[in-house]
Amino acid sequence: MASPISANKAELLAIANAVASEKMIDKSIVIEAMEEAIQKSARNRYGAENDIRAKLDPMTGDLRLWRVVEVVEEVEDYFKQVDVTQAEKLEPGSKVGDFIVDPLPPVDLGRIDAQSAKQVIFQKVRDAERERQFEEFKDRAGEIITGVIKSVEFGHVIVNLGRAEGVIRRDQQIPREAARVGERVRALILKVERNNRGPQIFLSRAHPEFMKKLFAQEVPEIYDGIIQIKAAARDPGSRAKIGVISHDSSIDPVGACVGMKGSRVQAVVQELQGEKIDIIPWSEDTATFVVNALQPATVARVVLDEEEGRIEVVVPDDQLSLAIGRRGQNVRLASQLTESQIDIMTEEEASEKRSKEFAERSKMFEEELDVDETLSQLLVAEGFTELEEVAYVELSELAMIEGFDEELAEELQSRALEAIERQVEGYRSQRKELGVEDALAEIPHLSEEMLVVLGKAGITTLDDLADLATDELIAKKREAPRRRQNADGPPLRRPQREQDKGGVLGTFGLTEEQGNEIIMAARAHWFEDEEPAKAEPAQAEEAADAESSQ
Repeated sequence: MASPISANKAELLAIANAVASEKMIDKSIVIEAMEEAIQKSARNRYGAENDIRAKLDPMTGDLRLWRVVEVVEEVEDYFKQVDVTQAEKLEPGSKVGDFIVDPLPPVDLGRIDAQSAKQVIFQKVRDAERERQFEEFKDRAGEIITGVIKSVEFGHVIVNLGRAEGVIRRDQQIPREAARVGERVRALILKVERNNRGPQIFLSRAHPEFMKKLFAQEVPEIYDGIIQIKAAARDPGSRAKIGVISHDSSIDPVGACVGMKGSRVQAVVQELQGEKIDIIPWSEDTATFVVNALQPATVARVVLDEEEGRIEVVVPDDQLSLAIGRRGQNVRLASQLTESQIDIMTEEEASEKRSKEFAERSKMFEEELDVDETLSQLLVAEGFTELEEVAYVELSELAMIEGFDEELAEELQSRALEAIERQVEGYRSQRKELGVEDALAEIPHLSEEMLVVLGKAGITTLDDLADLATDELIAKKREAPRRRQNADGPPLRRPQREQDKGGVLGTFGLTEEQGNEIIMAARAHWFEDEEPAKAEPAQAEEAADAESSQ
């Protein structure tokens, strides 16, 4: 029959092994937790002021308990110090400054001590388990994982992932999809965050990346990298679009994704609760890709505005409803897919717009350059849209226009320069009426027209401008698509939200680098004000030195 001590040793090791196995953590962490619990109980027994250590042998289960004390000449703290005489008894040859070990007899844990030790062990094990879970999942963002629905709380789905739990928040679920406790569910690991209560694993079934990963599982060519999904956009539970490209000319990317009799795409559709998926060929040419993205509608013409990041798409009258889609779904998904703002218009609307722009530009040239209607229309027909283009274009380019000669080209450029100067003078007068400081006119990249806009926005001093962030100054206004609902009714714009307002100078096309230069130039006087203040003590010191020398 084993002795009581042997039985205790075996019991301690058995507990450590069982906990480590159950929680899937390192046995040494459990041993360390036990040692900490025993140390805490020993301090309760011998006094919290003592520096007590415990060591549990993970192989034999032997438990050693001791107190660490410092050897001093004169004892001030009887709990942590001993004199040389007492130290000699504990460890012969000890000298002042040494730390020696004072063995202690094992403690019998009472009910309260045992409960306290249990809490310490549980807390340590819990912390180790959470850290293990975080380390396991922290690098798995972007993977698809399968779990079992554990519960539904306030619309959020809690998923048991085996060694951890994840949550599918309401906005990351497929609309109208019923979540039943006990059912298996597949989801994308969106992100993993460290939290006091353990790792927070956020899952998603509504993210476009989830659909892309599902295609990679169903289409071997995507998994192998032969076919690549270059872009994806989703209206979860309703409709989606993906742009695909093949790196092997012998393989059709669309056909490979659809599969024999649609088997591959249908597997993805079923997982996404019947979501209709348009698979379109991706193209480096933006106009071609936009035409493909708006399928099944037929596009007549595409006009790109690279500066504004907008695309005008002209469609036949009978294709307008199809191009827009139900509640604007088709054009919205196409915009997301191409990462551009798409405006849909009919050929009649496009013609009206061109006629209006032509008339406005012709009128402007006619008035500003003091020329007849025929000459102004000829300039517009040749692609000139602004006075600056006429003023600063190569003279030979103007002279090459049919009916023009070098003398006429010189005269037009001269008049254009005069018109620009008149405009600048007008803006300058308006700027001064608004009370905008002259100091703002010296800042690079700011024209008199921009200063007028700043003045109307209440920005009249260097400090006013310096207080702005770059985005508040140059961010472009984000407008709603031209048509946002079924084409059966009149086109509507959604109410403008705060984030759509853009920067004060958002319409002038300033780059972020230019915006930063403007803000830093406006703030330069702040640092200049600091320099005289720093120089004053030095000047005072020089004056004192001069007086002492006299």
